[in-house]
Amino acid sequence: MSTSPSSSCSVRPASVVNEAIRDLWQRSGGYLTPDDEAEYQRLLVEWSAAAGTSVRSAA
Repeated sequence: MSTSPSSSCSVRPASVVNEAIRDLWQRSGGYLTPDDEAEYQRLLVEWSAAAGTSVRSAA
């Protein structure tokens, strides 16, 4: 199940996305699998849009 919003959904508040990021890290025990990393990257982009900032990719 994807946690990223579709184009037809409104943008979630940055605080909600931040909570999803915290939850992801807690669930993963501090180690992200490749799937977790992909979800984390999507969440960072979503958080950036909600917070009105830009995010630079590590790659």
